[in-house]
Amino acid sequence: MYKDKKILAIIPARGGSKGIPYKNIMDICGKPLIAYTIEAAKKSKYIDYTMVSTDDSKIKEVSLKHKASVPFLRPEQISNDSAKSIDVVIHGINFLSEKGECFDYVILLQPTSPLRNCNDIDNAIEVLMNSKEDSLISVCEVDENPAIMRTIKDNRLEPIIEFTGDNLRRQELPKVYIFNGALYINKVRMLLEEKNFFNEKTLPYIMKREKSVDIDSMLDAKLVELILKENSDD
Repeated sequence: MYKDKKILAIIPARGGSKGIPYKNIMDICGKPLIAYTIEAAKKSKYIDYTMVSTDDSKIKEVSLKHKASVPFLRPEQISNDSAKSIDVVIHGINFLSEKGECFDYVILLQPTSPLRNCNDIDNAIEVLMNSKEDSLISVCEVDENPAIMRTIKDNRLEPIIEFTGDNLRRQELPKVYIFNGALYINKVRMLLEEKNFFNEKTLPYIMKREKSVDIDSMLDAKLVELILKENSDD
């Protein structure tokens, strides 16, 4: 709880994964991937309830072992390849509401972002709840600026965006950011009314690129393991 507001953390973890089978519980430095996110949420000073939303009994078992709540197995209609994260979160909110558990804010924590820690979570909560806005999404700066990117049309190079500078020296380009997938924080009211994590007033929470790795491939997993091992040696 922060400023008398109850905060729910939802960790979405379906069993199906085409790229890496059972990615959400794959071994990362001797621990299942989802455990890093569960532990970060449990260590938060402000999160009141940490819930894993999964359709898979094996993921449920691992999540319970690491002290997350798993009050249901997610229905199939929000567990397939076309399922949207917003539907998963709203389903979790409504399920708990029907059980008499109501929250003011919800934070979506994807298990594929294991380098995000409890300090990131708590700092982001403070940033949002000390503002007048309803939502916050974590971002990181991108290396490849779209100002220097080109598409090919009629066998000619064309800019993706128009840049009015005299040259394209990297140092003079405007900074550009991308959602890194680590943190989505919203007022519950906003999610239920707008059915969207993002609107024109959403705040950014800037994270370092080395904490923003989102595991989508085995190469990403190896990079995360390297970073975790280096951090453990500090």
